[in-house]
Amino acid sequence: MTHTGVDVIDFLFYTIYPVLGIFAVEVTSRVTKTPKWIKLWSQAAVSIGFGIYYWFILPTPQNFPLTAIVMFVLALALIYQGRRAKISPDKSQY
Repeated sequence: MTHTGVDVIDFLFYTIYPVLGIFAVEVTSRVTKTPKWIKLWSQAAVSIGFGIYYWFILPTPQNFPLTAIVMFVLALALIYQGRRAKISPDKSQY
């Protein structure tokens, strides 16, 4: 991926890190038995954090604005699902 200035291995790591973060929140919430809405909002916070990192903190030739937009959209979906889970926990599948 020389056109973006990022090595292929680094690109794979940049792809895997958000997944690991979201799974880490999932595992810790299952172990501690936290409510679904807290888990979903925590995953949204992780997504927002990675979105900010990918767009604003990485240097310009190596940043990923499209990936950051996807992370922000995922965060919005997680916040919405968390809100639904908080209002009526019995209807939430997550």
